[in-house]
Amino acid sequence: MNASPAEIDYLLSPRAVRERSKRLYDFALSGKTHFKVNLEKLPEVAKFVLDVTKSNYPELNIPFHSRFGHFQAGKVDRLKVLNEKIAHLDAHEQTRVKIDLAIVSVLLDAGAGMAWKYQDPFSGGKLFSKSEGLAIASLDLFLKGAFHSEGRIAADAKGLQSFTRAQLEAGFQVSETNPLLGIEGRVALLNTLGKAFEGSRPGALYDVWLSKVQNGKLQAVEVLKTVLHRLGPIWPGRISIAGINLGDVWTHPLLGARDSQESLVAFHKLSQWMSYSLMEPLIESGIQIENLDEMTGLPEYRNGGLILDLKLIELRDQKQALLQHSPDSELILEWRALTVTLLDLIGNEVRKLLGKTSEELPLVKILEGGTWHAGRKIASSLRSDGGPPLNLISDGTVF
Repeated sequence: MNASPAEIDYLLSPRAVRERSKRLYDFALSGKTHFKVNLEKLPEVAKFVLDVTKSNYPELNIPFHSRFGHFQAGKVDRLKVLNEKIAHLDAHEQTRVKIDLAIVSVLLDAGAGMAWKYQDPFSGGKLFSKSEGLAIASLDLFLKGAFHSEGRIAADAKGLQSFTRAQLEAGFQVSETNPLLGIEGRVALLNTLGKAFEGSRPGALYDVWLSKVQNGKLQAVEVLKTVLHRLGPIWPGRISIAGINLGDVWTHPLLGARDSQESLVAFHKLSQWMSYSLMEPLIESGIQIENLDEMTGLPEYRNGGLILDLKLIELRDQKQALLQHSPDSELILEWRALTVTLLDLIGNEVRKLLGKTSEELPLVKILEGGTWHAGRKIASSLRSDGGPPLNLISDGTVF
C-alpha cells in the first residue's frame, strides 16, 4: 500500500477518524452496511444520556473521560496513596510519573471479559470488575514498582521489556476460576512499549509536550499526534505504510480498493483515550489544553452498545448478534464508525438540552457524564452479565 507522508499524517489524525467514519455512516444511511440508522431515536438517546449524566454529576462538574477517574472507583481516593509516595519528587518528575502510570494502565485496559474480578486492597477487599478493576490492579502493580527495572514507582524501558505473563497473572489475581481475556496481548503491548522507549521511559513524553507549549497552552491534537507517532510501533500485526505502523486503522471495501489508502478507516480508540487521560496530569501541571473537540468520541463497546441497545442503529440481520466477530470484520468496523459519528450527534443534542456550548461541555465530558456510563447502564438492564450486545473476539489490544 502506497501513501504520501501527508496521507500518513492524515490517517494518524482525529480528522481522519471523523471523516472516514462519516463516509461509512453515509453508506449506512443509503442501506449499504450491516446496520440501519434510526435518527428519530436520537432525542430519546440524548435524553437518556442526560439523565445518566445528571445522576452521576448533579452539579454538572464533569471530569474528563480518563483513566484517572477509574482509579477512584467506589469513591476511594487511591491517588492519594500515589501522591503521598511521590511527594518528595519535584513537580516535573511527579508529572512524568503520572504519565508513566496513565500509559501503562490504559494499555492494560482492553476488555477483561465478564468473568474476571479484582479484590481491591485499597478498599478492604471489595470486588471490582471491567475497567475499574483493571485500573485498580494496574495502579497496585505500579505502586509496587512492577514496571520499573529498579522497582521504583515509575515505568522504564527495561522494566517494561522484562515484564512477564506471570507478573500480570499474579498482579491481576488471574486463576482458572478468575480468567482474564487477552493476557498475552497485554503483556506483549507492555514489552513492545519498552522497546519503543529504549533507554528512556513513557513519562519522557512530558518533555516533548512542554516544548510545544505556547503561552501556557497546548493543542489537544498535539497530545494525540505524539502518542500515535511514539507508540505506533507497539501495535501487533496492523497495517503499516512506509515502515510506519498505523495502529487502530483497518480496511473496509466500501471505502476503496483493498490495497489503497482510500480503503482505510481510522479509529485510534485506545490512543485517544490515552490522550484524554494524559491531559489530566498535563492540566494539573499548569498547562491549558485547547481545542478538545478536534478529538473524537471513542468507538468501543460501551458507546457502541448504547446506540445499538437503544436502537439508534439496528442490525439488518439479527442473527449476526449470535455470531462472534473479529475486530477487523466489516460489521465491527461499521459499528465503530457509526459510533464515532453518532457520538457527535448525541453530544450536540445533549448540549442543546443544557444550553451549553462545545467549549463549556466538550465531548470528552459528555463521554464521561455520559455516554459511557449510559452504555453500561442499558447493557446491565438488558443482559445479566452486562456485556456488549455483539460478541467480540478480543486480543487485548482493541476494546
